[in-house]
Amino acid sequence: MDSLVPAFIAALLAQAGDRSPWLVAILADRFGKPFTVALAAFLAHAAGNAVAATGGMLIAPMLTPNARQLLLALALGFAAMGALWRLKPPDRLEGWKLGTFATSLFGVGILAAGDTTQFFTLAFAAQEPAPVLAAIGATLAALGVNTAAALMGEKAWRKLPIGPYRVGFGLICLALGAVLAAGALRLI
Repeated sequence: MDSLVPAFIAALLAQAGDRSPWLVAILADRFGKPFTVALAAFLAHAAGNAVAATGGMLIAPMLTPNARQLLLALALGFAAMGALWRLKPPDRLEGWKLGTFATSLFGVGILAAGDTTQFFTLAFAAQEPAPVLAAIGATLAALGVNTAAALMGEKAWRKLPIGPYRVGFGLICLALGAVLAAGALRLI
């Protein structure tokens, strides 16, 4: 259970300022089926987090405890860089004629491939003997944020103070990542 809660919290905070929920809100408005779009987004994130957790499980035996801490510090550093970078609108996928479920599944899957949430899943999965809990925690967080975005729709989602939130989240990740990295490198 040690990696479930940290992965949930990290993914929840990362997803709240990410492009995936924005795309989910766009697609929910376009198709008028918010629960179908949210389900497809959930499955897309579940697949990505499963791959990340598998990667964490595979590299964990090769890492020392300090290296695992440094991996988490790197995940926080990349989250900070992503959050402090300008948020580019997602492609609206208007040319995609695959239907509600497939457009949402593949669109969110492609957009979320290798995102901050998956890096957190990888880092937390490498920390613990039960990496599946990291994938479950991150996926549940993505489900919560994406379901909220689907129900809100794009207009309401865009009214949220995402910009200031991303700056605050980025600065917190930067500070935590620096402290963890300094500890892993035995500088403090």
